[in-house]
Amino acid sequence: MSNLTEIRWHGRGGQGAKTASLLLADAAFNTGNYVQGFPEYGPERMGAPITAYNRISSAPLRVHSNIYEPDFVVVVDETLLSTVDVTAGLKAEGAIIINTPKSVDEIKSKIRGYSGRMFTIDARKISEETLGRNFPNTPMLGAVVKVSGVMEEKAFLDAMEGSFKHKFATKPEVISGNMAALKEAMQEVAK
Repeated sequence: MSNLTEIRWHGRGGQGAKTASLLLADAAFNTGNYVQGFPEYGPERMGAPITAYNRISSAPLRVHSNIYEPDFVVVVDETLLSTVDVTAGLKAEGAIIINTPKSVDEIKSKIRGYSGRMFTIDARKISEETLGRNFPNTPMLGAVVKVSGVMEEKAFLDAMEGSFKHKFATKPEVISGNMAALKEAMQEVAK
């Protein structure tokens, strides 16, 4: 892992991009990293475009601003590709991960001139198969850890299982579905 990894999430209100960024920060913290996980707030409402951020580092973090040149971009809703410049500032050596049933070749034309690494994952399908509903944030969380290598996969899965046990203490039946969504996404994310 490099000393600092910056991730920008693009989604719509209610899709869980903010929650996913906070869960990633929590998992990274539990594996011994310094972290930041925060949303960018404005007049958001259900369905409106939102942005969330992660900074993960092995050294203390001294910067406290939005992320303008991310290493990785996660797009939870493919429709944002036509309305938001999701690749703005994305480092050439970084990558973009898009929730879509389409292949990278099919989606490439919607990416505004970015020629770096691109990955796709059908987070909706994975979510519906493992959780019974469309919660794309959990599979996208697994995909970003796989693509970024920001932390060891086993340590991430262990941290997430602990987090889910705490978060869903009154609904333990959803823990196995969330864990299955993470694992399947880590296997399915396609370059």
